[in-house]
Amino acid sequence: MNSNAVRDPRRWWSLVVLCLALLPLVVDSTVLNVAIPTLMQELGASPSEIQWILDSYVLVFAGLLLTAGSLSDRYGRRRFLIIGLAIFGGASLIAVLAAEPWQLIAARGLMGVGGAILMPSTLSILITTFDDDERRKAMAAWSAVAMLGVIAGPIVGGLIIENYWWGSVFLLNAPIAAIGIVAAVVLMPETRGPSRRLDPLGVVLSIVGLFSLVYVVIERTWNPVMIAVAVVSLAGFVLWERRTAAPMLPLGLFGNRNFSGSSFSILLMSFGSGAVMLMLTQYLQFVLEYGAAQLGVALLPYAISAAVFNGVGAGLGQKVSNRTLIVVGILVMGLSFVVMAMSGGYWSLFAAFVIMGAGGGIAGPAAYATLMGAVPVEHAGVGSALNDTIQQVGMALSIAALGSVLAGVYTSSMPESAPEAARESIAQAVRLAPDVAAAGRDAFSTAMATGAWIGAASCLAAACLALLVLRPSAPVSPVPAEV
Repeated sequence: MNSNAVRDPRRWWSLVVLCLALLPLVVDSTVLNVAIPTLMQELGASPSEIQWILDSYVLVFAGLLLTAGSLSDRYGRRRFLIIGLAIFGGASLIAVLAAEPWQLIAARGLMGVGGAILMPSTLSILITTFDDDERRKAMAAWSAVAMLGVIAGPIVGGLIIENYWWGSVFLLNAPIAAIGIVAAVVLMPETRGPSRRLDPLGVVLSIVGLFSLVYVVIERTWNPVMIAVAVVSLAGFVLWERRTAAPMLPLGLFGNRNFSGSSFSILLMSFGSGAVMLMLTQYLQFVLEYGAAQLGVALLPYAISAAVFNGVGAGLGQKVSNRTLIVVGILVMGLSFVVMAMSGGYWSLFAAFVIMGAGGGIAGPAAYATLMGAVPVEHAGVGSALNDTIQQVGMALSIAALGSVLAGVYTSSMPESAPEAARESIAQAVRLAPDVAAAGRDAFSTAMATGAWIGAASCLAAACLALLVLRPSAPVSPVPAEV
């Protein structure tokens, strides 16, 4: 990176734009989690349709990330940020008008297109705009805004749902996206990597492979055609990227123990925590009978703890090795799942939220620093996209696998005499006679405890992997230096 680019006087304004661009993605995820119980009741969405409302976004988002990140390096990161914001904001307006679950699923898929184009640009612009001595400060501000979105989303979303119709939660995204677009045009300079040849075959193979892989995971059924497509496409992608002169993804990164170890640790962390909100929002609203606004406030301890310990983790990164921080943080997250599994009411959940936020705050910055530290700056977009892809695949696996476990344990724990609708959905059970509603709450509590134990096991596996694979290196910068 040349010094003129690093010391561009607009760099701090660029950070403001990046924070604005990040907000709609963060707010959208937390708002939708609060809206899940309402969607089940007012839109008439089944548990399967709720999973597709969540997964349609993940499916498209994960499938396009690598391609979007690579293309943003080539054609301009600011350009892709603006395009992503426009698509995301426009799709949010379409979601507002949805009258059937399938319409909302389609709108969420289009939002995934915008998110995939937008997300890699935010981190790649940051690490290519700021020099080593300013990156940590910029990253801290970027992370703080992300936590602000996490905190504000449930509260604002809960208030909106209690006072307006469910579709209004998506209206939050459009004005934020519009402001971000204007700010990017006015305040942000364009950045791009060194010119290199396009890799069209790699683009096609990566999209088809990732899309079919995530689809197989989400569907949770034996689909020989899609499994074959995923295997052939991803194998072809790897073989092609190894032989082409201008690969979209430098596969040599996976030969680096720190890169591989942090990648799989992040994957397991995402798997352990990905379905947490899916089950917690239903537990708080259907079992503890919280209203939407109460639900948002109830989730605040996690967001506040994560924001505080994210700063703590970033500070410790100057003194403690990343491997130590990753292992300790993941183990702390595992402890939060144990507390959650033994939960008997809100106050034990409160403790679990605080512990989970602390663990994520300690492990997260170190894990992402280790992963991104192996990525050359000219591949910043695709490196950021790879980080996002790993998280999204982990979350998709979590929602699919733990969602199925949650549904299976719930159904098996319900009395056989209960109506079929009540045996399939806690939302239906609480509408029926008091004895059926009580049985549904007990069954769901059992199911959530099972999911929490699985989360604890996955955190233990991630900590062991990090301890064995990552090098016990000295503390490193949280973002890659120029290569």
